[in-house]
Amino acid sequence: MPESRLLPVPDGLDGLRLDVALSRLLGLSRTAAADLIDSGGVTIDGADAARSARVQHGELLEVTLPDVELDAPPQIVDGLVVLHDDADLLVVDKPVGVAAHPSPGWTGPTVTQGLAAMGYQLARGGPAERQGIVHRLDAGTTGAMVVAKSERAYSALKRAFKERTVDKRYSALVQGHPDPMRGTIDAPIDRHPGSDYKFAVVASGRPSVTHYETVEAFRAATLLDVHLETGRTHQIRVHMAALRHACVGDLTYGADPTLAKRLGLTRQWLHARELAFEHPDTGQELRVTSPFPADLQRALDVLSEENGG
Repeated sequence: MPESRLLPVPDGLDGLRLDVALSRLLGLSRTAAADLIDSGGVTIDGADAARSARVQHGELLEVTLPDVELDAPPQIVDGLVVLHDDADLLVVDKPVGVAAHPSPGWTGPTVTQGLAAMGYQLARGGPAERQGIVHRLDAGTTGAMVVAKSERAYSALKRAFKERTVDKRYSALVQGHPDPMRGTIDAPIDRHPGSDYKFAVVASGRPSVTHYETVEAFRAATLLDVHLETGRTHQIRVHMAALRHACVGDLTYGADPTLAKRLGLTRQWLHARELAFEHPDTGQELRVTSPFPADLQRALDVLSEENGG
C-alpha cells in the first residue's frame, strides 16, 4: 500500500515553492517532486496545492508516496564491497551506476538492495526506503560510504554529518590546471535556475565550502585532493565547473567529451577516497580508505604515459 507521511515545514524552507521544498525534504529531484504533486499526492494543511505554491513555516505537508519507491527487493549488486563491518555500522565501496537507496524515477541498483541481498539488516530509524542511509554519493560517483546497522549509530552518524565532524576526502581529476594550485571555494549552491537535474552556484543558495589541493598535474588535467566542509548535492562537480575546471568526463557540467573519450571515461572522474569519523560505540576515530576503481585508474595511467611517465 502507498505510504503517507506528515512533514512539517521547517523554518529554513519558509517561502520556497512546494516542489523545491518537497525535493529537499525527501531528497528527490525537483522533477520527481513536481510529478508527485501533479499526481495529487501532496496536500498543504489538508488542501490540494500546485507545485508553484509557496510553503510557510509550520504548515503541514501530507505526502502519499507511491508503492514503487518502497517496493525494492534485495538485489545482488556487482562490485559492491564491504570495507569495514562491525556491530554498529558498515563502510562500503560503492560502485559506479549504483544509487544509495530507492527513489522515484530511479530504476537501477541501490546500496540498500545490495546489502539486503548480502544478508545485512540496517538501522530502521530513517524512512523505510532509506534504512541505515546517513549520507549519499551520486550514482556516477564511486567510493567510501558509511551505512548504519544500529539505531545508536544511525542517530550518531546523522548528527555527525549535520555538525560537519565527518572528514570527507575525495579525489577529483579536473580539466586544465587550477590557479592557485590549492585553495578554498566558498560559494552557495542551489538548483540550477534553468535545469531541474543540475545544480549551480546561486547567490541565494545554501552555504557550500570546498577545499582542494593539487596532487599531480598532467598535460591536460590535474589530480586534486578535495576536502568537503559541507555536503551539498553535486558540490565538487558544481564548484569545479564554476572555476572552469570541470571534473574530467562530467558532461553534465561542461566537461570536454573529446578528453573523456580519449581516457575511456563514461562518467565523471570523482571518487570518495576516504571517510573518517568518531565511532559511535568506541569513541575512537575510524578512518576507511577506498582504492581507485579500474576505470579511473586507467584514465590516470593514460595521462601518466602522455607525461612520459
